[in-house]
Amino acid sequence: MLTWEEDVNAHALRKRGWTISAIARHLDRDRKTIRRYLDGTATPGVRTPAPDLFAPFEDYVRARLAEDPHLWARTLCDELEALGYRQSYQTLTRRIRNRGLRPPCPACTSATGRANAIIAHPPGEETQWDWVDLPSPPAAWGWGTTAHLLVGSLAHSGKWRGILCEQMDQPHLIDGLDRICRRLGGLTGAWRFDRMATVCHPDTGRVTASFAGAAKYYGVTVAICPPRRGNRKGVVEKANHTAAQRWWRNIADEMTIEQAQHNLDEFCAVRMDARPRDGADGPSTVAAVAEAERLRPVPQAPYPATLTAARTASRQALVSFRGNRYSVPPELAGTVVEVSMRLDSGTIDIASAAGIVIARHRLAAAGTGAVVRDHGHVVALDAAAMAAANTARPHRRKERIPPGPEARAAAEKLRRGVDTGPDTATGSDKPISSSQSNSDTSDSTITNLAAYERAARGRNTLP
Repeated sequence: MLTWEEDVNAHALRKRGWTISAIARHLDRDRKTIRRYLDGTATPGVRTPAPDLFAPFEDYVRARLAEDPHLWARTLCDELEALGYRQSYQTLTRRIRNRGLRPPCPACTSATGRANAIIAHPPGEETQWDWVDLPSPPAAWGWGTTAHLLVGSLAHSGKWRGILCEQMDQPHLIDGLDRICRRLGGLTGAWRFDRMATVCHPDTGRVTASFAGAAKYYGVTVAICPPRRGNRKGVVEKANHTAAQRWWRNIADEMTIEQAQHNLDEFCAVRMDARPRDGADGPSTVAAVAEAERLRPVPQAPYPATLTAARTASRQALVSFRGNRYSVPPELAGTVVEVSMRLDSGTIDIASAAGIVIARHRLAAAGTGAVVRDHGHVVALDAAAMAAANTARPHRRKERIPPGPEARAAAEKLRRGVDTGPDTATGSDKPISSSQSNSDTSDSTITNLAAYERAARGRNTLP
């Protein structure tokens, strides 16, 4: 391919009478190339397109992807190779992408690819709920690889709060609903969920009988989102994104669960509630708009669900639960126990692995670091610790401890039996030779090495 400068020079030299061979040598180009540009069959700066080897297969690819928009390009390449396609898989994917051969699937098109209607949320009408999976919680929490955050958001003002939970079962859900509603300042008329199994039957969207009792207790209606329509509860979805990206990323490894929960509450109050909003009287904030919502008061006591959690008792016979420690009998130290708490009561029960309740304590305020002990457990623990205590002085690393009387007596017995044993044939104390041992006794063989020594004395030099 010639540049415009070379094309101008070639035409000028041709008009001066230069031959095509001379022009090709002068421009260091091929003669056929120079001839094509002088004849006008080639344009400077424009390459001659290579033959399109994909064109014969384009109609087949377009038809197959119209039938199945999710067909793998690798599967399609296998079909084309059977039809004579000889180019690479990477060339096929590039052709499909550049020519727009794969149509969008209407059934799978996300909310970004279609029109969205604005849903009106009157004040005090709806609270939206959702779970967020938070990866890699601090190892000291003992929650494994994933922590769970229940997020509740007022649909009108956008005010939201969250509760950290170690499980996503129904008792933890109800406990989180109650605690978040108290943080939000009250109850709305409806609660909106996606199709979580702890609230409804995922296939039909009908509310389960166990959750219906909780909804009636709080006096709210339950709204279930249509399947695969996450944007229906977009307010809480945005809160989920904020909680994961702006808050969870900054949680330090040394934080306890209670410290992280306090940090989240502070983050929501300081950062999230200060976001600008358009109020009825002009520019406002999320906190001001939320105060104007007509929220109903939360019942004085939570719904009476029973929350359970497995714990391991420490060596001091203490069980950790929500930032506090509760005593158990010393026999259960180091074992796994089950802590159960009825949400509307002020006590917790601790049961053994067999399901027998062995301790009941008053519930201390979460995160206060209180140690709640039963007097009987304290007395039993002291008695067990004193019984197992060892008063003997431990050995020092470099202490001198020579053999004792028993060890010396055993060593003397070994010496008599090996070195100075009596002659079983003559009764004398002379050493027994190997020949005598083999012929006269049946005891263990004792070899006298003196004969070997005398025989070796004369063989110190070569003969």
